[in-house]
Amino acid sequence: MFFCTLVILICGGLLLHSEKLPLDSFEESELHTPLIDSLKINEAYTYCKKQKLDTGIAFFVDMSIHSGKNRFFIYDFQQKKITQSSLCCHGMGKESTCEQPVFSNVSGSNCTSLGKYKTGIRSYSNWGINIHYKLHGLESTNSNAFQRIVVLHSYDLIEENEIYPEHLPMGWSQGCPVVSNNLMTSVDQLLKTKKKPVLLWIYN
Repeated sequence: MFFCTLVILICGGLLLHSEKLPLDSFEESELHTPLIDSLKINEAYTYCKKQKLDTGIAFFVDMSIHSGKNRFFIYDFQQKKITQSSLCCHGMGKESTCEQPVFSNVSGSNCTSLGKYKTGIRSYSNWGINIHYKLHGLESTNSNAFQRIVVLHSYDLIEENEIYPEHLPMGWSQGCPVVSNNLMTSVDQLLKTKKKPVLLWIYN
């Protein structure tokens, strides 16, 4: 009798442990990447729900990462993991260097603007795979993004693999997040299936 009870308790515990947590709850142990902080993922998901953005994926761009390493990430909220990543340019304006970007929301600054964006319409690009997506700044730090023509696009000279310890050369971005062609192809395939805008969050 004692043995049966013990088996039932153990099996019950295993079943409970195997249940998926609600999507609103992201535990550190569930996240399959150390590259995006769990608090940031939680904030992004909550923000997407509140702003009626897509809650399937989000794009995270960590400008504190060395430019020769991947710092643009496609994050899947359902799978709770990064599904793809890429090198990403920062703006060349003001006194930005390969090692240290300068951030600005000022028109004509040619700088990257920090903050949350939502993706806009798909359009033709002169660069990369010839596709770009408009970006709409959602915060005071990037409110001029659309009028500055800050868009998400790719460029042929962006390597598909990390180039660390080298940095990405300057001059490939006037403030746009510029990624590799393969990454942009994946982004395009994803965004064409979406009925709602997707969050793109640039932070430092």
